[in-house]
Amino acid sequence: MIITTTDVPGVAIVDLKLLEDDRGFFARSFCRQEFIDAGLEPLVEQCNLSYNHKAGTLRGMHMQVAPAPEAKLVRCTRGAIVDQIVDMRPGSPTRGTHVSVELTADNRRALYVPAYFAHGYQTLVDETEVVYQVSGAYTPGTERGLRYNDPALGLTWPVPVAVISDKDRSWDDLAVQEADGRILLTAEGTK
Repeated sequence: MIITTTDVPGVAIVDLKLLEDDRGFFARSFCRQEFIDAGLEPLVEQCNLSYNHKAGTLRGMHMQVAPAPEAKLVRCTRGAIVDQIVDMRPGSPTRGTHVSVELTADNRRALYVPAYFAHGYQTLVDETEVVYQVSGAYTPGTERGLRYNDPALGLTWPVPVAVISDKDRSWDDLAVQEADGRILLTAEGTK
């Protein structure tokens, strides 16, 4: 694996180191020790697969907060997506900063998403699949979300939104969620 850090501490892009021959290639897509050496959370509690029928499908922006924050390793195994994450870590000097990466079946790239980052993606082609390795199990009551088009986030999506869930469309603005304590405000957890 080739792990490349970004300007946002804790966020990394993970590329495969292909060992190629006339059969094709072999590559390691995850290695606990390499993640530890890079300062990334290496635990894999569960793996999820998301299939999307149509280009323009948008999922997100999701995260879990204390007591069940989760890190993710996200890879597109069929089709193509633009994956975007927003730093929501309390006290982080890059809080509110976003990172955007194109993940495709062809580039085989993955994005490491630390805990307390809101995560979402938009499909660029029909019939797209995305695989997530997640450091913790889904925990009802700890899920939070940011609206994909909240002006405070400064996110731009490459194509018009064709499909989105009612839940993802209706998250309140970040300012409203911060004011009423739904989004993390301090390192101690939620209010």
